[in-house]
Amino acid sequence: MALSKETVLATLQTVEVPGGGTAVSRDLVRALAVQDGVVRFVLEGAPQPELEAMRPTLEAAIKALPEVTSVTVVVPSGPPRGLGGTAQQSQQRGPAIGGHPKPQQGPQKVPGVKKIIAVGSGKGGVGKSTVASNLAVALTRAGKRVGLLDADIYGPSLPRMMGASKRPASPDGQTILPLQAHGVTLMSVGLMLKESEAVIWRGPMLMGAMQQMLFQVKWDEYGPLDVLLIDLPPGTGDVQLTLCQKTELDGAIIVSTPQDVALLDAKKAIDMFQRLKTPIHGLVENMSSYVCPNCGHEAHLFGHGGVAAEAKSLGLPFIGALPVDLDVRLAGDAGTPVAASEGPAAEGYATLARGLIDRDLI
Repeated sequence: MALSKETVLATLQTVEVPGGGTAVSRDLVRALAVQDGVVRFVLEGAPQPELEAMRPTLEAAIKALPEVTSVTVVVPSGPPRGLGGTAQQSQQRGPAIGGHPKPQQGPQKVPGVKKIIAVGSGKGGVGKSTVASNLAVALTRAGKRVGLLDADIYGPSLPRMMGASKRPASPDGQTILPLQAHGVTLMSVGLMLKESEAVIWRGPMLMGAMQQMLFQVKWDEYGPLDVLLIDLPPGTGDVQLTLCQKTELDGAIIVSTPQDVALLDAKKAIDMFQRLKTPIHGLVENMSSYVCPNCGHEAHLFGHGGVAAEAKSLGLPFIGALPVDLDVRLAGDAGTPVAASEGPAAEGYATLARGLIDRDLI
């Protein structure tokens, strides 16, 4: 019988657990995912010691199934502390994202990385991932060793934008080897999944995946990194908190369009970083203008200058304005960031990269 959710549940239904019954009959199995031999699920609904006691038996039963290559069973911890609790990670025989490394005490340095800079927005749809990917390429072309982490776990888009699709290898089942694209060292949960497959995880698995991608990825696989750029998801939630509280974050770049609605959310992102004691390296105005390729007329589809004005009012650096450009969209869809080419669009990102280097932020 082919490996499926039904196969896994049927197997778990045959295993008696401490406290009586089975994990399935007691409705303790949550967020079950089965993909390419990788099985992941959360145990919830009973006291933590009881769940921990049954976890090894359940892992062993699933590992014994044909076609299973990796099992991750997450047991959420007790009362929230800092980020909202931790989870324990099972032993793995292959690279699997969604568990949790051992709990850490305070912010940690990421091995092989000199500086870490987050790229955030507070709002989706402002081109944050486009800016992050092109900035990474521009910094690489300026002579820096750059890593790029796609922390938008529910909507990973960097594999497509960077033209990467190979599944990362794991020589020991724990360490994950990143890919390299356009000279940039790259990691994304999207590399572990089919492009159209949704990530349906609870908070503990989300935070576990974030810590795995920070601390179990061998970021210096292609040499020590000068900077690791982290493309954040929209909002001010679990991923942002995990990043700020678990790593030594050197700064943040905020991306927004000029329109008032986008700026409202950008200000929330700024407030979050300031509360978490993370320096704001600067604000970027994306989609600042549009120049018609036929007549040369310049239009401001989303307004103009709003981000620069907001930066001035907040006493923060304004580090660049980037136009709406068809070439940027086409290049991103094709997996070759426009910053890897020559032309006005590429020069905008090159200028942004040089500004950060000149200020010794990277």
